[in-house]
Amino acid sequence: QVQLVESGGGLVQAGGSLRLSCAASGRIASSEAMAWFRQVPGNEREFVSSIRRFDGVILYSDSVKGRFTISLDNFQNTMYLQMNRLEPEDTAVYYCAVGGGRSNWEDYRSWGQGTQVTVSS
Repeated sequence: QVQLVESGGGLVQAGGSLRLSCAASGRIASSEAMAWFRQVPGNEREFVSSIRRFDGVILYSDSVKGRFTISLDNFQNTMYLQMNRLEPEDTAVYYCAVGGGRSNWEDYRSWGQGTQVTVSS
C-alpha cells in the first residue's frame, strides 16, 4: 500500500506562484505514474498533470499547460507541482495519486489527503 502526503498549499494572490509536494512511501511500480488532480466542492475530480516513472512522459490538462510544471525525484520518491501565474479558477483541493498514468481519476489506486490552494483575485 502506498501512502501519499501532500504539502505546500495555501493562499496566494492571482498571478502568484505555489509549489506543491507529494511524498510517497511504499512500493510504486516503475510502470506506474504519479499525478495531480484537483477538486472543487460539488464538481468531479479534475486531472491536472501526470508523470510516468519509467520514461518520464508528462501530460498536462489544457487549463494548466504553460503555467504548471510537474517533476519527480525518483530517489526521494517525491513529486512536485510548480504552479505559476495562478488564477482564481485554480482554487481547489489538490490531490496526488499513484496509478495508471492517464487522465481518468478511476485509473489511480492510491490518493493523498489533499492540500487546499486558494487564489484570490
